[in-house]
Amino acid sequence: GHGTAPGALTAVDREEWIATTRLAVREATRLVGDDAPLHVVGYSNGGALALKYALDSLEDKSLRRPQQVILLSPMIGVTAFARFAGLAGLPSVFPAFARAAWLNVVPEFNPYKYNSFPVKAARQSWLLSQALQQQIVQEAQRQRLSELAPVLTFQSVMDSTVSTRAVVDSLYRYLPDNGSELVIFDINQAANLRALFRPSLYSAVNTLLPPAPRPYGTTVITNAAPDTYETVARTTLAGTRSETVTPLHIAWPQDMYSLSHVAVPFPLTDSLYGREPAEKNRYGISIGTISLRGETSTLSVGLDTLMRVTSNPFFPWMMARINHHIACSEQADIAACLRSQAAASE
Repeated sequence: GHGTAPGALTAVDREEWIATTRLAVREATRLVGDDAPLHVVGYSNGGALALKYALDSLEDKSLRRPQQVILLSPMIGVTAFARFAGLAGLPSVFPAFARAAWLNVVPEFNPYKYNSFPVKAARQSWLLSQALQQQIVQEAQRQRLSELAPVLTFQSVMDSTVSTRAVVDSLYRYLPDNGSELVIFDINQAANLRALFRPSLYSAVNTLLPPAPRPYGTTVITNAAPDTYETVARTTLAGTRSETVTPLHIAWPQDMYSLSHVAVPFPLTDSLYGREPAEKNRYGISIGTISLRGETSTLSVGLDTLMRVTSNPFFPWMMARINHHIACSEQADIAACLRSQAAASE
């Protein structure tokens, strides 16, 4: 995975990712002891692996069961293109066509994340997501998801890397009423930006979620009104139809029209990805502050790479929500704890 070299992903298989996840849990347990609670957090591909570990622990008694699963932009589903990515890489067995093993090859200026992406990694990601979806359905049919730890997910309604729809249709639709919650970050609905959006995006959240009541809680982060950048959290508890609206006292930055797949797990102050880095250029570059203007044919990387927002203005609220769920995960009745704390905040 990330932290090695892009070329490493031309040879890796999803089974190695799964084994590494199990190794990480075993080592963490060794360091802190069996009595410490286990909270599994995963981002993107790591989100799929975190959920896969939690599902595997339902059957494999040698695996510690987590008390809470927290997912950030999880890879529950990917685009259909990834399914056939393996075919695209077949010519690479011939030296003259080695470039075919890569979906793209671009300069590696990011010290923590690959910019280039091999065909095999896309194929393995699709295979992992398919295995995960099948496992969710199987465990639901066996009525064993009631044993699964509560799942808390933070997902941008707009995500060009993973399928937001799959988070709802392939995961949350099968979860029991066990204290799970889905947090969706809406687009910036400020009226002065609407002329730039595709019309279908105005109601993207409403078409994404099934009608209440649902067996899981939902919170939608969106504008307080069409004429303001100020935001609110619209929360609907599991099993209810009523919605609680809580002002966040957080405003959308005026030049930000949505979050992205990359932005969710990073605060504005992150030295690499933040738009307000605590220590600028600590890693030789501060990606979150890049704002370039010039001719389109000049740069060696695509404009979409540089325009993509890489930090989350709602990060402090998100961390408070995570801590809230972790605190409740230590209670005998997790769902009741979440409901009582939500009522107390109204």
